[in-house]
Amino acid sequence: MLFGLDGVEIGLIIVFLCLFGGILSGFPVAFAIGGAGAISFGIIAALDSSGLLIHQAIDTSSDLYRQLTDSGIHPDAISIFRYPDLPRIAQPVFDRGWDVALDRNVSFIVNRINERVLAGQSIETLLAVLMFVMMGITLERSKIANDLLTTMARVFGPLPGGLAVSVVVVGAFLAASTGIVGATVVTMGLLSLPTMLRNNYSPELSTGVIAASGTLGQIIPPSIVIVLLGTLAGDLYSQAQEARAQTVGCSDALTYLGKPAVVSVGTLFQSAMLPGILLAVLYAAYAFGYALFNPSKAPAVQIEASGGKTITRSEGLTWFLFVPVALVALVVLLGQVGIVGSQSLAVDSFSEAGQVASLRTNVSDSCREAMIALHGQDAWNIAVQEAEAIAASGGVQEAHRLTPEEIEAARAAKLAAAAPIGTGVAVLLLTLALILTTARGADPLADPKPLAIGLGGVLVAALLDVLFITPDMTSGATVVILAIPVAVALWGCKHAAARLAENELIRVVFPPLILIVAVLGSILGGITNPTPAAALGAAGALMLAAYRKKRELGESGKVIINATFAVIVMILVGVNFDLRITQESVSAESWIAFVVAYAAFLYAAFGLFYSCWVLWSTAVLKPVVRETAKVTSMVFTILIGSQLLNLVVISFGGEHYIQQFLKSFDNEFTVFLIVMLVLFVLGFVLDFLEIIYIVIPIVGPVIYGGTFDPKWVTIMIAVNLQTSFLTPPFGFALFYLRGVAPASVTTGHIYRGIVPFVLIQVLGLALLWFAPGIVTIVPDLIGN
Repeated sequence: MLFGLDGVEIGLIIVFLCLFGGILSGFPVAFAIGGAGAISFGIIAALDSSGLLIHQAIDTSSDLYRQLTDSGIHPDAISIFRYPDLPRIAQPVFDRGWDVALDRNVSFIVNRINERVLAGQSIETLLAVLMFVMMGITLERSKIANDLLTTMARVFGPLPGGLAVSVVVVGAFLAASTGIVGATVVTMGLLSLPTMLRNNYSPELSTGVIAASGTLGQIIPPSIVIVLLGTLAGDLYSQAQEARAQTVGCSDALTYLGKPAVVSVGTLFQSAMLPGILLAVLYAAYAFGYALFNPSKAPAVQIEASGGKTITRSEGLTWFLFVPVALVALVVLLGQVGIVGSQSLAVDSFSEAGQVASLRTNVSDSCREAMIALHGQDAWNIAVQEAEAIAASGGVQEAHRLTPEEIEAARAAKLAAAAPIGTGVAVLLLTLALILTTARGADPLADPKPLAIGLGGVLVAALLDVLFITPDMTSGATVVILAIPVAVALWGCKHAAARLAENELIRVVFPPLILIVAVLGSILGGITNPTPAAALGAAGALMLAAYRKKRELGESGKVIINATFAVIVMILVGVNFDLRITQESVSAESWIAFVVAYAAFLYAAFGLFYSCWVLWSTAVLKPVVRETAKVTSMVFTILIGSQLLNLVVISFGGEHYIQQFLKSFDNEFTVFLIVMLVLFVLGFVLDFLEIIYIVIPIVGPVIYGGTFDPKWVTIMIAVNLQTSFLTPPFGFALFYLRGVAPASVTTGHIYRGIVPFVLIQVLGLALLWFAPGIVTIVPDLIGN
């Protein structure tokens, strides 16, 4: 054995040194990874052919090995780490020669690229990366950060450390709207760092808070890290749980777990919301606390507003906080008492299948013991009782086609139980009321009559809905009844919009906030998956950027605004009317609705193309497309190169060797802690993309094959990977900031400034470790 090390251990060292050398060589990382895989394979193959690499494998023909397997121990659980006294045999690391391994690698890499890059289930999710990148770059080019930083500095500046707090708030806001770390750090470094230094802020605090806040896009949805991790986590969790089930003697993971072994990107977005907000709060709390103990290094700053109406504190609290909360609480309360709710009378053609037992009980003895150990004896006893009751009643009732009489009875039952006010109408009226009341707070001295008239229209519409609209009424009739009061409410909203536009905070925050709500709301609410939502976000970002450009040029942006309203009309008509005109019998109402929706679609498409033309003519679209292509090409090239490197590790047994080492620990908390520490250390020298595509596939079968919630595991990894942007010497956020920082700010300032925020990251990880409910509570409440 060379240097007294196992041949597989030497192979892993060679791979790491080649990868590290490739990254330091100055070549683009995307190509350095693939090159490191090819070079390391050549070196290992040469050493193996010369007989220098010897792997000490367990002798599976020995009596001791047979005794272990005969005692019921699964072969996968037997390793040299857990049973070091087992007899071993010496063999080359390429058991059938390096040429056979090379042939296998070539065929595997072609298959993997086809599955994960060119086709397969994950490609649709990966397309979301492209569109989220375009959304982020477009919003960054539209100078949204500039306005946000200026506005938030006026809001938080008078507080101790207010400028630092404003940077955190803007960083969180940009994270939810762009998610591009480089763009966020560079933009905030250019705009806020000089201002903070001019106001006697400490260089360490200034650089640290900018770099840390710029990385929030890695955890706050829509996060590219979560999209990429989610595509891997879904496959790894499913495969690991299948292997776990078969190891304990069960037929499949559904039988063993009692639920499908599935985790989606949308669910991970839900899981990441609270951790992302938690980190932002911790950053802001540190900045505020630092200012309290060091007032001279983070003083309060009074920044003059650029104009607008003067609003007292009581008026602001009343109309911006108390009234909106009261309106939302009122609608929620009405929903709880049954006044607001679903009015759908849709009935399925088939009945629901009968209820099955909570766990499958017709399993082997070994599977039964494993299921009892996993779920507990009480859960198993309940499942047995359920199964016996189902069998006594004739078995599970199968679904059957309903007769016309059964359909009519089910429809009548729904009609009797329907709420007086439909959820859709309630949401529409609540939105109009919020616009009107917020406008009152934006300009308290203006004439309140238009807003009062608009609120009167909202109340009349609600009253008409209760008195005259029934669930079995057609959508067309509903529109006719509500047309006049809603039109009055919209007239009031027109005046409200003019007043809101005069408020700087609302004018700056509202447009991107609507885009964020539209994108994240559709994902978190389970309306659609991330890819269509990303397409909506990219299109919305293009239209928003074009509108801002038109305003900068002093030109009208009515075409874009009207296109936005066309999208809203298209969605409302599509939700409330039956647009299936290919049926044998189509009502006049459906034809009218289809024509309206199609016209709205055509105008919305025209508005999108018009926005692209505006951005092209103002020299914005070309750099956006170029940067989007550059970032996404890098991601996909790293994906391809990492597959090659992974296959090299697999070919000489490195992946199996690492997994055996991790499985040798009896406590899975210990295993996961080791993995997290390794990821944290690797973050000092590797980018998050290399860690995701190289390390996670190796350790994933172990950490996703236990009892931990896969959402919690994935978010813990994501927060850990976020730290890789901050840890010296290769933290990319530090490089981005160093590139735009003035000469008076040294690299030492940046490194010292980031240390507290790295410790905050560790604190955040500790909080998620000891309180996993922070990760799981949102998806548990929202559901899928």
